Amino acid sequence: MVSRRLFLSGLGTAGMAGAASARSQRLPVIDVDLRGSIDAAAHGVRPGADDRKSKAFARLLADAAAKNMPIFLPPGDYAISNITLPDNTRLTGVPGATRIVYSGDGHLFAAEGAGRIELANLVIDGANRWLDDTVQGLVHLRDVAHVTIENCEIRGSAKSAVSLERCGGRIERNRLSGAGEHALYAVESRDLSVTGNHVFDCGNGGILIHRWEKGRDGTIVTGNRIARIGATQGGTGQYGNGINIFRADDVMISGNHISGCAFSAIRANAGSNVQISGNTCLDSGETAIYSEFGFTGAIVNGNLIDGAANGILIVNFNEGGRLASVTGNIVRNLRLEGPYIHEGAGFGFGIAVEADTIVSGNTVENAPKWGLVLGWGPYMRGLVVSGNLVRSSPVGCAVSVVENAGSALVSGNIFEDTPQAAIAGYRWNERVTDDLANDAATFAHLTIERNRTG
Repeated sequence: MVSRRLFLSGLGTAGMAGAASARSQRLPVIDVDLRGSIDAAAHGVRPGADDRKSKAFARLLADAAAKNMPIFLPPGDYAISNITLPDNTRLTGVPGATRIVYSGDGHLFAAEGAGRIELANLVIDGANRWLDDTVQGLVHLRDVAHVTIENCEIRGSAKSAVSLERCGGRIERNRLSGAGEHALYAVESRDLSVTGNHVFDCGNGGILIHRWEKGRDGTIVTGNRIARIGATQGGTGQYGNGINIFRADDVMISGNHISGCAFSAIRANAGSNVQISGNTCLDSGETAIYSEFGFTGAIVNGNLIDGAANGILIVNFNEGGRLASVTGNIVRNLRLEGPYIHEGAGFGFGIAVEADTIVSGNTVENAPKWGLVLGWGPYMRGLVVSGNLVRSSPVGCAVSVVENAGSALVSGNIFEDTPQAAIAGYRWNERVTDDLANDAATFAHLTIERNRTG
């Protein structure tokens, strides 16, 4: 006999089965791909393999890219060379433990014309081996729309660690060191971000943002730590800079910590609309912060400079360099010696400007030649210099009194411990006036007022 409870239970089970059957007829079957990254070992790519595995590595990359899948490399050393990264390469490993070692005889990683290339959590070691003329870096990418290189350690490149041509994307939280040339050389970039990297012990440059022709670039360089940048190729500033901008407009450089550069901590050459703010620049071999040659528009504010031959230079009005704001910086502990013989103004001054520039709210201390420099010969126009403090400098402010020099307003500054003069007029390097702090009526192009000396 069937009990009432068992009978009702059977009806419920039958009902649910019927409903499930009905739903199975109405809804399509969905095959969800829950697989993770591609197994490198299954493709014959294992740690400890010699360079004969380069072909297997290339096949692995091609297979993963075709399936639009990432590759995970387990810990260990992978000795490879001459790898062309296909579009949609996504290669990752275990930070500090997955090591890709360049085995020589050509190049390591190169790509051209890709939409996306991503490298993460890898140690990439060039072992200081020769790189051929087809590449400029251990990682050389050309015409890649979106590059991501993050949390990698890239070291020991015979040329640059990373070379980018006409690329966009981000270079973030990497350690770039021991490059014979530069840590990062990026030319003709498209809205690139270079953030939070540690760059050190490179032969000729740290982070370079260049263009072949002057134009919009839009790169952001922020929060990087840069140290010990050499200038093995010598020169007068082409090499040896922590951050170097050349012909690249609309670039922002902020919040970087830069020390021990052979030349400048930050050097912007012919870069318009550049913003240089909130950086710490220590022990620069030449001028700590430069905005020079054919630029229009530079903001230099809130930087700290301690130790350099010169502090901040906004110059080369003769080449079209003009229009700047220099505010709220601290410049101290400068020196008379630089890395070469200077035929112009020399070394040992704090802040120098030439045209269409406001200099306000800065502190300059221990400049062994001049605290402030206004103009150079006839190259001076539209300078407003107010609210600055200059201490412990032989001459607080050197201003050009050469014929055809333009106007300058020097007002409301404090000059302390400036034994030779608070403000003095110069013809190029030659001083030709007494102290002008209290009497500048001789020079119609100068307005000097309400300054305090002591």
